[in-house]
Amino acid sequence: MLRRFISSVLLFLLMAVLTLPVLAVLLSWLELDAQALPILRQMLQTVLPEYAFTSLLLCLSVALGVAGVGMGTASAVTLFEFPGRRFFSWALLLPLAMPAYVVAYAYTDFLQYAGPLQSWLRASMGLQGRLLPEIRSLGGAVLVFTVALYPYVYLLARTALSERAVHLMEAARLLGAPLSRRIREVALPLARPAVAAGVALALMETLADFGVSSYFGIQTFTAGIYKAWLAMDNRLAAAQLATALLLVVAVLLKIEHQAQKRMRFAGSRGGRAGAADAAPIPLSGLRAGMAWAVCALPIALGFVLPVLFMLRPLVAGWGELPWTQFVRWSLNSLGLASLSAALATGVALSLAFALRHQPHALTRAAVQLASLGYAVPGAVIVVGLLLPVGWLQAAAPQTAAGYWITSTVLGIVWAYLVRFTAVALQSVQSGYSRIPTSFDDSARMLGSTGAALLARVHWPLLKRSVGAAGLLVFVDVMKELPATLVLRPFNSDTLAVVTYQLARDERLGEAALPALALVLVGLLPVLLLGRTLRAR
Repeated sequence: MLRRFISSVLLFLLMAVLTLPVLAVLLSWLELDAQALPILRQMLQTVLPEYAFTSLLLCLSVALGVAGVGMGTASAVTLFEFPGRRFFSWALLLPLAMPAYVVAYAYTDFLQYAGPLQSWLRASMGLQGRLLPEIRSLGGAVLVFTVALYPYVYLLARTALSERAVHLMEAARLLGAPLSRRIREVALPLARPAVAAGVALALMETLADFGVSSYFGIQTFTAGIYKAWLAMDNRLAAAQLATALLLVVAVLLKIEHQAQKRMRFAGSRGGRAGAADAAPIPLSGLRAGMAWAVCALPIALGFVLPVLFMLRPLVAGWGELPWTQFVRWSLNSLGLASLSAALATGVALSLAFALRHQPHALTRAAVQLASLGYAVPGAVIVVGLLLPVGWLQAAAPQTAAGYWITSTVLGIVWAYLVRFTAVALQSVQSGYSRIPTSFDDSARMLGSTGAALLARVHWPLLKRSVGAAGLLVFVDVMKELPATLVLRPFNSDTLAVVTYQLARDERLGEAALPALALVLVGLLPVLLLGRTLRAR
C-alpha cells in the first residue's frame, strides 16, 4: 500500500513537471484586468490578424506541398518498379536530417542577390539588378518547409500503401480497371488517413519553427511570441499569442489522432502485400524516367543541394574557421543532448513500465500527458516556464527561482523534457508492444516483481527500443532552436544557436561549420530508420 502511494505521488509530481508550461500559459489569462484589456484589444486590431493570416497561408501552402511530394514519392516507390527504386525508398528520408533553418540558410547564401548564382548570371550575361525572386519571403519559406518536412507524409503513406494497396490494385487490374483509375479509386483513398496524419505532423513542425520565420522575416505566431517577449518586454502579449498557437496545434493534434485511428481501422481489414501477384508494376522508358525524376528531385532540393551550398563557403573560408570555438559549441551541445536524452529515456521507461505494471487512471493520465509534449512548440514552453518565474519573483523578490531557471541547465533541460519525453515514450511503448504479457505472469510466478521484473525480463528485450529512444531525443535536442535560444545558460552556446546567430549576422561562411555538424548528427536516426525499412 505504501509503495503504491509513493508511486502515485511520484507520478503526480511528474505530471506537474511536464504540464506546468501549458498550465502557466492558460492561467496567464487570469491576469486579464482593466489594464491588460487595452493590450489585448490593440493586438486584435494590429498584429494578431497578420500573424493569423500569415500562419494560415503558410500552413495551407506547406500542407499542399508536403501532401503532393510525400504522396507522389510514396506511390512511386511502393506501386511501381523502376531503376533505383530500392535506393530511393530509403534516400527519400534524408531531408529529415536537415533542420529547416539550415536549409533556409543554404538557399539564401546561394540564391540571394549577392550570392554566387546571381553574381555569375550578371557577369556572364551582362545583366543588372535582381534576376531571381527573393528567397527570404513567404514563398521561399513554403519551399524550405516542403522539401524539409515531406518525409513525414512519405513515411506514413508508404507504410499504408505497402501494407494494403498493392494487392488491392492487382485485384482491380484483374477486374479490368486501368492504371489511372486504380490509383485514383484504390491507392489514394487507402493512403488518405496516412497523408492526413503526416500533413498534421508537418504543420506542427511548421508552426513550432522559429529559425526560418525569424530569418526570412515572416510574421508567424512563433516569431510574434519572441518579439512580444524579448523586443516589447510584454509577457502578457506573449502569453496570449502562445495561447492562440496552442489552440491551432490542438486542432492539428486532433486531426492527427483521428487520422491514426482511421489508419488502424483500415489496417485491421487489409493484409500485407507479399504474394507474387501483388508485385509492383514495372515501368520502362519515359514512365520510368518520370518516376525517377519524381523521387530524385525532392532528395536534391531537400538534402543534396543544401549540403553542397553549405560546403562551398566552408571550403572557401577553411583557413579562418573558428575551430576552438567550434569544439566548445560541440561540447555544450553534446552535454545538453546526452543529459536530456538520459533523463527523457529514463522517464519514458518508468512511465511505460508503470502503465504495464499498474494500469490505473493516474498512470494512464501521466502517459497521455507525456505523449502530448512533442506537439507543444518550443516558444510556448519558454513562455510557460518563464511566466511562473515572474509570478514567483513578484510575490517573493528574494527568491532564486529566476537564477535556477535562466542561469543553469535546469530550465533548458526542463524544457527539453517537456518537449521530447514523448519521442522517447513512443519508442519505448513500441518495444513493450512486442513483449507478451504472459512473460510478466511467468516471471511473477517465479518470484520476480517490480524492479526485478523490469531488470530481468523487460530490459533485455527493450535494449534496442531504449537505445533508439535515446538516439532520437539526442538528435532532437541537438537541433532544437527556440527553447535553447532563450533558456541556455550564459556563455554556453550550442551548435543550433550559433548557426542561427551567425546566419542572422550574414556570416554564412562561419555558420556552415556548425550547420553541417548538425546535419551529420541528424543522419544517425535517418540511417537507422532506412536500415529498418530495408530489413522489412
